[in-house]
Amino acid sequence: MIPDSNAMHIMEGYLPPMFCISWGVVCLPFLVLGYLSIKKQVSENHKSTTILAMCGAFIFVISSLKIPSVTGSCSHMTGTGLGAILFGPTPVSILGAIVLLFQAILLAHGGLTTLGANIFSMAIAEPFVTYGIYYICKKAKINNHVSIFFAAALGDLITYCVTSFQLAIAYPSPQGGLFMSVVKFLLVFAPTQLPLAIIEGILTVVIIIGLETYAKDELSELKYVRKAMKL
Repeated sequence: MIPDSNAMHIMEGYLPPMFCISWGVVCLPFLVLGYLSIKKQVSENHKSTTILAMCGAFIFVISSLKIPSVTGSCSHMTGTGLGAILFGPTPVSILGAIVLLFQAILLAHGGLTTLGANIFSMAIAEPFVTYGIYYICKKAKINNHVSIFFAAALGDLITYCVTSFQLAIAYPSPQGGLFMSVVKFLLVFAPTQLPLAIIEGILTVVIIIGLETYAKDELSELKYVRKAMKL
């Protein structure tokens, strides 16, 4: 029997200590790269600081809104796709880590012991997948805003696939093992997460359209603009 995890940030005390430590160690190189990326970005373009802070605030707000699921759990949007598209995937690891830390302390959303696992799923795996999907869509000459929508929406879903895997390896199903456990966890979150992923894709497009309209100077040196122009 698979225990109830209650929310899509893996809650405090839910993972065995070995898994908490392992996921934390896996995250460390990405956090170092993220710090160096942010330091370089800010030093090269001071105007980007405002948008970077906005991305962090967006992640905090949107990932704090837990939506009850008919299965008895909760789901939420993540918001990290926006930062990945604008800045590339590595800086988002730091933004996501800060958000998850504050949520664990102030909102009891997630946990300190499970911080590494939550960082990996939401602030590492999703940004890299989002950026990869955006890059592929642009290479395929797909409309820029359509590319953003698919990248943000599919990136959101990847977070929950990774989280389901993290839960499954900690609690494999007695009948069916790891694979069946992954399927069961995915089914728990699917009813609410699929529409939420679509909403996040739309929100990300709307925000970027707003930035393209009102913050052209701030966007001028970002990886997003360079990529959009080259591909």
